[in-house]
Amino acid sequence: MGAVVAIGSPDRIAGFALTGVLLRVATDDGAAQRAWDELDGDVSLVILTVDAARAVGPAVAAPHPAGPLTVVLPA
Repeated sequence: MGAVVAIGSPDRIAGFALTGVLLRVATDDGAAQRAWDELDGDVSLVILTVDAARAVGPAVAAPHPAGPLTVVLPA
């Protein structure tokens, strides 16, 4: 199983660290896009806040078949 990564504001993703999820703090759109672009090939699940998903754009809604599974946290 690959790594699990959470991207978003620290107040929304901090708790995931307790379960071993790798955190990529993104406090603005540019940081969210950079975190997405820098994902390693071994990532199998990406958890995004609503703001991070909006910043990443269509890649979240239509991921590549070989890419990671994505989930967007409720607002």
